[in-house]
Amino acid sequence: MNVKLERMGHIAIVTLNRPEALNCFNYDTLQEFGLLVENISTNQDIRVVIFTGAGEKAFSAGADLKERQHLSTAEVKRNVKKIREVFDAVASLPQPTIAAVNGYAFGGGFELMIACDFRIAVSNAKMGLTEVSWGIIPGAGGTQRLPRLIGETKAKELIFTARKITAEQALKDGILSYVVSKEQLLDKCLQLAEEMMSNAPIAVQQAKAAINLGINTDLQTGLIIESRAYEMTIPTKDRTIALQAFNEKRAPIFLGE
Repeated sequence: MNVKLERMGHIAIVTLNRPEALNCFNYDTLQEFGLLVENISTNQDIRVVIFTGAGEKAFSAGADLKERQHLSTAEVKRNVKKIREVFDAVASLPQPTIAAVNGYAFGGGFELMIACDFRIAVSNAKMGLTEVSWGIIPGAGGTQRLPRLIGETKAKELIFTARKITAEQALKDGILSYVVSKEQLLDKCLQLAEEMMSNAPIAVQQAKAAINLGINTDLQTGLIIESRAYEMTIPTKDRTIALQAFNEKRAPIFLGE
């Protein structure tokens, strides 16, 4: 099993499980990963998703270059198409997503990380989009998501130089949300997850949809998107539950309905 799924209540923890290969993505792993993400996307019982890597060395070092050596041109194109589709599916998950970066995050591993909503890394993690040093370019969203995250000029510098940066530098550049010790990584991710899950699940998902769909549009289009997302929350049971809890001066217990 190249990818593992664990459940902690309403939290799903997805672990890339190829520590001997630095959790690199071969085609079989991409297929497993894609099916798992597809299943999570329609599971209303899952409210937050955490992605991480097995072992202590790597979150993911990207594409499996040992496999790539033996692939035809057509097979390479197939792999690149698949990894782009899978990471797009991660970015499109309705649930909030957290990358628990437990080590190296290079190439495709970095691209998976920035496809998530939040990124929390251990202090000794190293990361970067290193593709041009291999004669290729980031092909799973890196050239598009990184500039939107940290700005065009800084993204170009990191991509054109294939620079490997520390977690502290990534935090300073705005790539990471938090940097913690190895022992604190899962606890910090769970803390953030629990804080989000104290709120109405449908409202959180609609807020995410409004931001993701509106961020690359003009303001007026974005406001229309926001209005439509808001309207999705009006008929929910959770909105009524919140009002009742307010009147009764207690914390609401949301149903996700």
